[in-house]
Amino acid sequence: MVALVVVVLAMNMLDMGQGMDASEAEEYRAAVEARIRPFGQVYMPGEETEPSRPIVETAIEPEPVATAMSGPQVYNTACLACHGAGIGGAPIFGDAAAWAPRIAKGIEALNDHALNGFTDVGYMPPKGGRVDLSDPEILDAVAYMVAEVQ
Repeated sequence: MVALVVVVLAMNMLDMGQGMDASEAEEYRAAVEARIRPFGQVYMPGEETEPSRPIVETAIEPEPVATAMSGPQVYNTACLACHGAGIGGAPIFGDAAAWAPRIAKGIEALNDHALNGFTDVGYMPPKGGRVDLSDPEILDAVAYMVAEVQ
């Protein structure tokens, strides 16, 4: 019974397709071609192009915008947690007495401790635990903290 229904439906569909004339078929094919044609063409350097089509030059890649943070920005986002409250033996921001012995060792020593860490007195992780920050950003933060006590 099911086979008979399938055969009858197939014959009806075949008959519907037979009624289509050639002009409709040609219009249909043209519409399909228009929908699937490529949107552009690729030309290699030195290849000729059609005179009616201008060559599109590749846009120059812009240089990335520098997103480096300033010393105060780095301090507020990375250093404040410890240097604001003296956690882990960190000298408190603005406390000249706490910073004096460290500054006496020289700015190079402070920079080295900020970049590579320090464990002699308390604990200072490399880059304050913010390894995503660049060396110049860290050094700017050190200079900012030192400038506040001098």
